[in-house]
Amino acid sequence: MEKRQIVIKNGEVIHYLEQGRGEKTMILIHGNFSSSMHFTPLLERLPKTIKVLAPDLRGYGDSSYYRRITSLADFAEDIYLFMQAKDVKQAFVVGWSLGGGVALELAAAHPKAVEKMVLINSTTHRGYPVFKKGPTGQIEIGKVYESPEELGKDPVQVVPLLEAQKNKNFAVMSYIFDLTIYTVKKPSAEDNKLWIDESLKQRNLIDADWALANLNMSDQHNFYNAGTQAITKIKAPTLHTWGDKDIVVPEYMVQENFNALKKLSTLKVYKNCGHSPLVDVPDELTKDILEFIEA
Repeated sequence: MEKRQIVIKNGEVIHYLEQGRGEKTMILIHGNFSSSMHFTPLLERLPKTIKVLAPDLRGYGDSSYYRRITSLADFAEDIYLFMQAKDVKQAFVVGWSLGGGVALELAAAHPKAVEKMVLINSTTHRGYPVFKKGPTGQIEIGKVYESPEELGKDPVQVVPLLEAQKNKNFAVMSYIFDLTIYTVKKPSAEDNKLWIDESLKQRNLIDADWALANLNMSDQHNFYNAGTQAITKIKAPTLHTWGDKDIVVPEYMVQENFNALKKLSTLKVYKNCGHSPLVDVPDELTKDILEFIEA
């Protein structure tokens, strides 16, 4: 499947995948270290009677990165402008991992644009913390970085991935994915080549990690900042999914989102599934998404 491209109102060039036709539109928002291409297992299974758009976020895949983002809200606004450029007034929005945080910000800022929301192994609306590390690499809970530049020197969570991306080191990136993302099933060699190559295109890792750490839509402080309480503005019914073998997004994060949107929430936990239900349980994931949006 080849990517198309479109210039959105802020001047960024968004590359995206598109398939299907129909009255309803689904927007797929990928996670960190990835791109629209990571949604190919879902795209292959979704009926062509639904129009599906999967953009590369700014600074990921083939999309431009003319201006640095400072928050996931920046990504969310890009998605809204992308929807406008594609003449989509309302959509089902599916966000995986970091993309879940983007979906939450989009649903809060533009409630009428999101008919229903699916959060796949999503970061919590209270942010994904990056704490300072001690001399032996141990996490020092509560000690936060003062700037993106300082965070960019984190020896455990940032530097290894940053170096792999800078050096286009396929072997290192693939090894990291095997350790963290593909903890249950492994993709085929062909899919792995495609997805790792896409991951190596990322040009905004430090900014994205800073945005994740500073995300806080709650009414409580998250070590980085006080919350915006924006979570209360979300009106969309939401399906939360999580894999019980996920070592990237712990269960408490998904539970925090579920509880914050309790009256709107449905939760689905996949057994023997890691951070990528797209690889581990693609048939079940597709079925649950379709049943949820059609209900």
